Amino acid sequence: MKKTEEAHGAAKQYMKGIAVLLIGGIGIGLGVMYSGVINVAASYPHSSLTQWGLHTAMKQSVRYHASDIQAPALDQPEKILNGFRHYREMCTGCHLAPGLASSEIRKGLTPKPPKLQQTVNTWTPAELFWIVKNGVRMTAMPAWGPSHNDEKIWDIVAFLEKLPGMTTAQYRELDKQAGQGDGDDD
Repeated sequence: MKKTEEAHGAAKQYMKGIAVLLIGGIGIGLGVMYSGVINVAASYPHSSLTQWGLHTAMKQSVRYHASDIQAPALDQPEKILNGFRHYREMCTGCHLAPGLASSEIRKGLTPKPPKLQQTVNTWTPAELFWIVKNGVRMTAMPAWGPSHNDEKIWDIVAFLEKLPGMTTAQYRELDKQAGQGDGDDD
């Protein structure tokens, strides 16, 4: 009986210790947050640990949320051209285009948006669709779903699938084919 009371007392002490640690941790976290010492300026880079944590959480979230999305056929020239129009108007400022080394807006973004021509092939079409439709928090990547229907978003994905390996000349040729349309082909 005495051993049971001792074990129960030890468990209570253990739980009190956990509660103190949790409350202390929350208090320290709030103190740091309200002190203003965390630099949230976009001109101040993330630490490598923060960058790793945010990027890992983003990759895992996209993969999880896109796992049930089925991509339609994306190799139709009209889909690719429509997607190009949207990309040209909405994406090149941050994600660049073949032959474009940087942009005014890109220089001020933290974290730096990926150069999609180099990185888009690390994502499946379903994952690209989810990213374009829903955006990514804390990255300046907007959600295009509120202003673009699924068909238009799939058009963008169709173009993105062609972007790796595209030359500047090929990009300019698409630009000529696309004309001055704004990509909003309603």
